[in-house]
Amino acid sequence: MAPERVIDADGHIIESETEIFAYLPPPYRGQDQLFSYPFFPTLDGWHRAARRVTDGKGFVTERPDAGAWIEYLDDANIAATVLFPTAGLAFGLISDPEWAAALARGYNDWLSDRFMRADPKRIKGMALIPVQDPPEAARELRRVVRDLGMVGGILPAVGLQRAFGDRQFWPIYEAAQELNVILAVHGAPNHNLGLDRLQRLIEVRALTHPFSQMIQLTSMIFSGVFDAFPRLRVAYCEAGCGWVPFMAERLDMEFHNRTAQAPDLKCLPSEHMAGGRIFFHTELDEGGLAAAVNKLGRSDVFFSASDYPHEKKEEYPEKIADFLARRDLPTGAQRTVLWDVPIRMYALDQAAL
Repeated sequence: MAPERVIDADGHIIESETEIFAYLPPPYRGQDQLFSYPFFPTLDGWHRAARRVTDGKGFVTERPDAGAWIEYLDDANIAATVLFPTAGLAFGLISDPEWAAALARGYNDWLSDRFMRADPKRIKGMALIPVQDPPEAARELRRVVRDLGMVGGILPAVGLQRAFGDRQFWPIYEAAQELNVILAVHGAPNHNLGLDRLQRLIEVRALTHPFSQMIQLTSMIFSGVFDAFPRLRVAYCEAGCGWVPFMAERLDMEFHNRTAQAPDLKCLPSEHMAGGRIFFHTELDEGGLAAAVNKLGRSDVFFSASDYPHEKKEEYPEKIADFLARRDLPTGAQRTVLWDVPIRMYALDQAAL
């Protein structure tokens, strides 16, 4: 058991297309022909389970329902979790905006009904929003927050033809700011990142998450997203934080040399990164966290994640125990990362936990 109550800022569900089917809106409702193809695109050309078989590694096969999630929270001393999709991480690869909107609505209603309703105080949901149609995405974000109690929306890091600094996405940022909810950039697919030249999954996996996060952060900062929306909160998920000091220096250097090319950016990129509205995932055993805290001058922009059930049940509590013993971080940083930051990120009611 973890020695201290924590908040899991990024857990996952395993989707059931059969169950989501029942929640799809018209004209898709009841149309069995939809099962002719997967609801969500595959992440990429790599079959993760097949690779683990040939590597002789066990694969996490649990598909926890709400009851299993609550049991896990109790066993791991987790006060609350925020659930993200698994297959839905490829949501940005969907080309048809009408299907994206319908699938997002069905997924969100399913997540709310099958998971969040079991324990609304402890199981929180992050919504899929149809970013393929930004005005519709803004409408869906408003619906899920107001009607379903979700705590934010997901920006798929990979798949779209334009990065998230493009002004077509600004209706989404306006809605998130208005609702006081976070947007989370989360990767998984490697599409269009230049990684198709690599021949082994280990190479692809090493780069997919950080590269996609770097691209989206760069676009959003240089396009002035955080200047135009001064209360917008954005999290960059599941890529660790070792890349954060590098990007802070790199973006500052480019802005100094080419300021005229980013007329909507009103301060140094590193000032936005250290401003308290941009949040970065950290692995709890990540040596780079100390460097990132030192570079940004604060620990209250870093959060942790169980990644369960993508990781085994015992891994997160074990990492927490080791994390609490670290001596390379400022006093109080551990509690900040494990508790305070998720509270602020997701605007959670601490008294209710």
